[in-house]
Amino acid sequence: MAAGAVGVVLCGAAAFLLGPWLLRRIPEPELDEGQTKILYAELARRRAAWWCAGLAAVSGGLIGWRLGFSAALVAWLVLVVSGSVLGYIDARTRYLPSAIIWPTYLVVGVALVVGAAVAGEWGSLRRAAIAGVVGFGVFYLLWWLIPRGVGFGDVRLSGLLSMALGYLGWGQLVAGMYGGFLLGAVLGIVLTAAKVFRRKEMFPFGPFMLAGAVAGVLFGGQLEGLYLG
Repeated sequence: MAAGAVGVVLCGAAAFLLGPWLLRRIPEPELDEGQTKILYAELARRRAAWWCAGLAAVSGGLIGWRLGFSAALVAWLVLVVSGSVLGYIDARTRYLPSAIIWPTYLVVGVALVVGAAVAGEWGSLRRAAIAGVVGFGVFYLLWWLIPRGVGFGDVRLSGLLSMALGYLGWGQLVAGMYGGFLLGAVLGIVLTAAKVFRRKEMFPFGPFMLAGAVAGVLFGGQLEGLYLG
């Protein structure tokens, strides 16, 4: 419970401050002819701060409750803060800025290495590296085959999430990535039917990938146990 409380407070406060700050500073993407989007700086308002803080506080609390004060906790709390900002940006603009994703790779990677060194979990670190490459490769293939269905921002994010999930276990990886697909497919159909999104628009898949990753942390271990008997 204590780790959950830490996750709520630290992640909520960090996302509240970092969300608008990042939105004012990250560069705009190069758009194809005829494309338009909301400027990141125009989103850097109190509404963004509260949305990012709320998402991060809830996710951080759940992650902290599940992981406790384990070797992976710091890496996952960093990912929660970054993910809440990325999810909000993708939902509003349909873009996942690499200016946030790549630095998060570095910070999460370092946190996992330090955690593995302290806890002696070198096997988990090796699994994280393999999972990150596999996850990135699968999404890269999907982007190459169906570029209108998967954006390259989703490809970048997939490696980051796969790395963090893989550190925890193969069950968490499979549940987290498959959960993202399931949430995206089901809710995508519902939101398209409700005309929240248009059929020909690029679908913001990032929030569903992030939600699936949280679900993977919460339930992946139990699902793997049930599958293996």
